Amino acid sequence: MQMPGLAAKSCQPHCLGRHLPVSRLRPSPTTRQAADPDSPMLPVKPGPTSSLALNALSPLPEIIPMIDDQEMKSFVVDVSNLPANFPTHRHAGTFWEALGRAVATFGFLEEVLGKAIFSVTATRRIPDNKLESAFEKWLPLLEKALSDPLGGLIDSYGKAVRSNSNASITNLDELLDKLRNASNIRNVLCHGSWRAPDEQGRSLPFFVNRKALVFDTPIDVAFLHQVQLHVAELACEVVSSVTQMGLQFPGSSGPGVPIFVPRRGEAREG
Repeated sequence: MQMPGLAAKSCQPHCLGRHLPVSRLRPSPTTRQAADPDSPMLPVKPGPTSSLALNALSPLPEIIPMIDDQEMKSFVVDVSNLPANFPTHRHAGTFWEALGRAVATFGFLEEVLGKAIFSVTATRRIPDNKLESAFEKWLPLLEKALSDPLGGLIDSYGKAVRSNSNASITNLDELLDKLRNASNIRNVLCHGSWRAPDEQGRSLPFFVNRKALVFDTPIDVAFLHQVQLHVAELACEVVSSVTQMGLQFPGSSGPGVPIFVPRRGEAREG
């Protein structure tokens, strides 16, 4: 299902017929405009001088100037009266399941990219007189692949494939573009604050990127399913970029020449 107001590129056959909708980002509004009128009311317990309720997420109607001798009233959130599963209680369980599966698939994609970086860089042809210096540079690259966020992994993967003359992938630039588009959606899904769903079950995550652009596309379960399937297919394309070279993908029992075979029964030093 493609969400209203979204555009998408046509999908090539190797994408298995699916594509990821392109999200819309708009300039960041003011603080007052960004607040959601449907935000949940937090229960409060009165402080020493007040029993007023506090809507902690609602915007102030105006800026109230502070007065030096003004009495400040104290409030605390009454945690004992919070709804079960707050603040996720307004969404159906199917929504959170779909979101969790999409996010988990992005984690799988990150692992696959790290293994692909290892595979492609480990099988480069390097002259004997440059082996030592290449090995010294290789170890930090592998360490970086273990901790890099998705965007950094995508860049490192692209550089690694281009550095191996045996790489046979023919649509690398297209794959990198799709990976980067997916990375933008990943940031929204992982870091967005989910507003109450509308009557169609769609929820608008509050998310602002580093360029002060706000995500403004409501998301439903069908959208999350589409994202999950698309990211799984991207991970498979990354795996194929390794196996097309005749190599077995690390950690799998698939066909191809193993890149690294641990020695069994070998005595350990120390």
